[in-house]
Amino acid sequence: MEHVRAITRPAVLLMLGIVLVALNLRPSMAAIGPLLSAIRGDIDLSFSLASLLTMLPVMAMGLAMFFGIKVSQRLGEQRTVVLSLLIIGLATASRLFLDSAAQLILSAVIAGVGIALIQALMPALIKSRFRDNVALCMGLYVTSIMGGAAIAASFAPLVMARTGSWRMGLAIWAVLALVALLFWIAQPAQSPPLESKPSSNAPFFGNSRAWLLAIFFGLGTASYTCVLAWLAPYYVEKGWSEQNAGLLLGFLTAMEVISGLVTPAIANRSRDRRLVLVVLLVLIMAGFCGLILSPQHLSLLWPCLLGLGIGGLFPMSLIVSMDHLDSPQRAGGLTAFVQGIGYLIAGLSPLIAGLIRDQLGSFEWAWWSLTGVMALMILMVLRFDPRHYARHIH
Repeated sequence: MEHVRAITRPAVLLMLGIVLVALNLRPSMAAIGPLLSAIRGDIDLSFSLASLLTMLPVMAMGLAMFFGIKVSQRLGEQRTVVLSLLIIGLATASRLFLDSAAQLILSAVIAGVGIALIQALMPALIKSRFRDNVALCMGLYVTSIMGGAAIAASFAPLVMARTGSWRMGLAIWAVLALVALLFWIAQPAQSPPLESKPSSNAPFFGNSRAWLLAIFFGLGTASYTCVLAWLAPYYVEKGWSEQNAGLLLGFLTAMEVISGLVTPAIANRSRDRRLVLVVLLVLIMAGFCGLILSPQHLSLLWPCLLGLGIGGLFPMSLIVSMDHLDSPQRAGGLTAFVQGIGYLIAGLSPLIAGLIRDQLGSFEWAWWSLTGVMALMILMVLRFDPRHYARHIH
């Protein structure tokens, strides 16, 4: 633990800034699920169309990943983060004035682009600034992302109840962007800056290990985006109030926060992350099976299992990717590729689940499908032997 004590005050301030920024990366999506029935009462929106509110921003995040690193090299990390927070804040605030499904979807897509610019930059920044504590700091960063989702899912219905407006329940999260923006601008310029020598993402397109990591991240994140979009509507259909369904999603994301902090710390003891990954995937499978077979009984246990599994899987997928390369710049390029392809895969899951719901009248088949996907991922985990990383990617 020598390294942890050696962290300096500027590094602590930087980490606090990263946490505040990360809190902004999910509220624009997480607030929608708990308010969906109120939104659908006001705006003509099928389940398939409603799924676009989660799917399109995730797709935008995927596509924007590919130019996110180039943007941060051109503008510098400080200005990239400021630009991203402005985009997220304005897109979120604009929801006060929405009148149609198209405008709501557009606000979600614009927020997704802002989110991607930050997510492309942060892994490389963390690997270069916190070289001795990468897993710990990645855990904090990813946990803060999920913390933002927990806050939005829990409090959006309360804001709607107090103000009588679902638009306010969606738009109030622009305040988080303003707080992060003021803190980030107030920080002294960090030195040394990230290496700015160009790093091409192109080589990763021809690398089978990079594709395996991207597909693994994408399938894991598919379970996250699907739960984020449809857990609250699933329970509203079971007779729960929006407020209780939102609190249940908030509870699930709180479990993700705990797991996101604890899991990387446990995994840090060994470079071989496979056992931890398998345990996380089994937890998710158990959670989905519970949602299907007994949603009303032990109704806190299933979100708890899902949250613990998904919350640990998200940072661990990125940490395993970063383990493959020593150079922060190359590792940043790889994680941008992994997230870019991964979010394109993950973005499809809310749409597929929405279509399943429209066609079959129930979300249960979507949960069964995701259970099968987690079983497939267990087979993929067996390939992540750290002794062979150097062979796969240089």
